[in-house]
Amino acid sequence: MAKLDHEEGATVAPGHPPANGYLLVPGGEPPGKLSAEPQNGPKAGCLTLNGVSRDRLVAAAESLGRPQTPLAPEEETQTRLLPTGPGEETPGAEGSRVPQTALSARRFVVLLIFSLYSLVNAFQWIQYSIISNVFEGFYGVSSLHIDWLSMVYMLAYVPLIFPATWLLDTRGLRLTALLGSGLNCLGAWIKCASVERHLFWVTMLGQCLCSVAQVFILGLPSRIASVWFGPKEVSTACATAVLGNQLGTAVGFLLPPVLVPNTQNNTDLLACNISTMFYGTSSVATFLCLLTVIAFKEKPQYPPSQAQAVLQKSSPAEYSYKKSIRNLFRNIPFVLLLITYGIITGAFYSVSTLLNQMILTYYKGEEINAGRIGLTLVVAGMVGSILCGLWLDHTKTYKQTTLIVYILSFLGMVVFTVTLELGHIAVVFVTGGVLGFFMTGYLPLGFEFAVEITYPESEGTSSGLLNAAAQIFGILFTLAQGKLTSDYGPRIGNIFLCIWMFLGIFLTALIKSDLKRYNINIGIVNGDIKAVPVEDSPTDQESKTMMISKQSESAI
Repeated sequence: MAKLDHEEGATVAPGHPPANGYLLVPGGEPPGKLSAEPQNGPKAGCLTLNGVSRDRLVAAAESLGRPQTPLAPEEETQTRLLPTGPGEETPGAEGSRVPQTALSARRFVVLLIFSLYSLVNAFQWIQYSIISNVFEGFYGVSSLHIDWLSMVYMLAYVPLIFPATWLLDTRGLRLTALLGSGLNCLGAWIKCASVERHLFWVTMLGQCLCSVAQVFILGLPSRIASVWFGPKEVSTACATAVLGNQLGTAVGFLLPPVLVPNTQNNTDLLACNISTMFYGTSSVATFLCLLTVIAFKEKPQYPPSQAQAVLQKSSPAEYSYKKSIRNLFRNIPFVLLLITYGIITGAFYSVSTLLNQMILTYYKGEEINAGRIGLTLVVAGMVGSILCGLWLDHTKTYKQTTLIVYILSFLGMVVFTVTLELGHIAVVFVTGGVLGFFMTGYLPLGFEFAVEITYPESEGTSSGLLNAAAQIFGILFTLAQGKLTSDYGPRIGNIFLCIWMFLGIFLTALIKSDLKRYNINIGIVNGDIKAVPVEDSPTDQESKTMMISKQSESAI
């Protein structure tokens, strides 16, 4: 059974400003006491809200004691809901009761299914690169051809992210999930028909379909977390959803070297081993596709948090995807995060793609250990992701945590570069694990930080843009590092990545932290809600900042 919270929710559009002429304001606290403290606010005792001047709020507060003039229907005002004293139940838009929040038990099923088919998709991304020398020999192609089997994931994402996020925002979570799972299954089956030495183009076709499936997968973790999980578990849920993709990469590092050992002298055996890997993957993908059809639902009956309640009930006609994209690119902190996320995640993609080549340069015949080092890197990153998610749910220190993890990722890359050529592969296992713990652990941090600083814009759109930046940097870094590694050795290629990550540290330090979603949740959790009319629409004016002092709140 879903367990209902005692807080009331609000009804406004997904990814848009509220409607009908009201502004969110905290209330219901005794005089002289704040209902909530904002994160990263300018000073204690104040709450930051966007869209109105302080004088206007005070005027609105004073006007509560006088009869109100009804708003004309043609007035273009927006609605936000504000907490009032406990026990009051206030009509929402058009006099309807505001919804209660609830946590549905189905949320764990949805999260598990998504994590598993995301795992299979990530496995198919890396299954060629980790045994690149084997596939080079089998298909009779160059290392660049095998690298493109990985880079096609990055290449497909960039042009397709905009239609994919539009589909997510306008057609919903379930349809997007079905497309991701279905295309992943279809691509896996096409690969089964490519186990002939002259059919490299068929395996590329299957990989292209899997790469399109990835477009409908990578942007979903933050959306699933926001739509299905409560405010005290949303970061952990996002980290868990990302963990599925990381686990797939880990399995992709581990299983292919074991299932397809280097038996170039026996082509029939090699073809049989490759076929076993492909058929096993397609069988699992089919099972998960069926589970998605049966059990993956659009959203729970009740919103899981007040921030989600504020976003849920609006006409699709009110939503403008172009305006949402425009708002995101006008948000300077988000643009900075877009660049820094792209740098660190692109570096991770490049290291993952070229890991086999780097290891075999210094440790000949160690294909299996190269896969195990990749496994160590990703498993350590999974631990880092979960710990970072738990830490964010507990502290909400998004910028500080992001900056610290970025610095430690840079240091991990430096240490990995230095120890790679020492000749002790056990040391590489340790330094690879440290690098993965921080570099892969950063992924959910970026998603959740983006949702906070861009609220109420769609989580799918912000996550999609972050992933697009990661794919662009991933392609550029893989091509550049691959060329440097081939011509000058792995050390120069890794130094190239270190320079870019060092730049990312400075850009991360410039991001202004404004935790909009958190401030809405914390303001409403402490009380029920009532509506306070305002004159201007938040979408029709530049973003302003308003401080509510203890005296003003007491007056309200």
